[in-house]
Amino acid sequence: MKHETRWSIRTADTIVSQAGSDSLHPEIEKRWAYVPGMMLMAIARTGEYYELDSYYEFMKRHMDLFVKEDGSIRGYRVEEYNLDQINQGKNLFKLIERTGDSRYEQAAHSLAVQLIGQPRTTEGGFWHKKIYPFQMWLDGLYMSSPFLAQYAKTFDRPDLFDEVALQLLLVERKTRDSRTGLLYHGWDEAVEQNWANPKTGCSQNFWSRAMGWYAMALVDSLEHLPADHPKRGTIIGIFERMCGALARVQEQVSGLWFQVLDQGFREGNYLETSGSSMFIYALAKGARLQYLEKPARKVAEKAFVGLLDRFVEANNSGVHLHSICHGAGLSTDRDGTYGYYIREKIVSDSHIGVAPFLLACLEMEKL
Repeated sequence: MKHETRWSIRTADTIVSQAGSDSLHPEIEKRWAYVPGMMLMAIARTGEYYELDSYYEFMKRHMDLFVKEDGSIRGYRVEEYNLDQINQGKNLFKLIERTGDSRYEQAAHSLAVQLIGQPRTTEGGFWHKKIYPFQMWLDGLYMSSPFLAQYAKTFDRPDLFDEVALQLLLVERKTRDSRTGLLYHGWDEAVEQNWANPKTGCSQNFWSRAMGWYAMALVDSLEHLPADHPKRGTIIGIFERMCGALARVQEQVSGLWFQVLDQGFREGNYLETSGSSMFIYALAKGARLQYLEKPARKVAEKAFVGLLDRFVEANNSGVHLHSICHGAGLSTDRDGTYGYYIREKIVSDSHIGVAPFLLACLEMEKL
């Protein structure tokens, strides 16, 4: 049972089945946000691949709760300048393609306006949020870069491909540790935050999900970047190099990755499934699209088997995922220490883990 195919459909069905009589999911309908957006995208992609139109309709119903007739987005303010708020907008492109409705185009334009005006570091890097001045977080690259790359392709804005490349390359240069090849969670150019290294401005540890966000940002942005873009080869090169670093810290028995990537079985550390799912997704998609060389596929396959064996449960109520870090960030009370990352709550079935798991399942099935 554990290794039968189409885990993606079984997982998507589990989420869809939780919708009420009005076919709306109580968690996804709450607000416009990055986790609901990722879940809707994962379900819609599964529907597209397996020609299950009900999954697309599920995504559309929830998007229509927020995108108004004039194209404005309920609960969204451009002036917040929050990269997390871009992520749900990735679903707009499928709606534009399938409906031709101008309100979805207008909503996409509104999100692009935010990114064009986003506050920046001195070298042009997007601040993660207005309230986090001069800070770049790996999370933010996933929220914004694939959206902007697809927007550039959809609306013929080649200048914005340059913007995507700038963001992806800059954050990697600022956060990469030359010894391990891993990327720190965040970087504070102003070196004002309590979590920032006084010399480099980087946070202290390599958090699994942060690097997972960035790995997905690379592979999803590359899918839209033109083959002749002058930075495309460099982006593929840093993707390959980063995946080599991830392979070196892969736990050899399970094939999974730890919450704090380079700390192994240090007391309190644990195999974490949201980050592991993101790495599986990025490695599998990178191998499928031939951005990555042969070892990537084997790394992804080993991890996927380990994930299913250890942390995935299927029963009458559907598919369940365990060992998910509920949330982590960087702020005055979230100091980026090892102790901080391992103290964050560990949960089951949170969408922050289930959505990337669904994406990973789909990519493994495509392989």
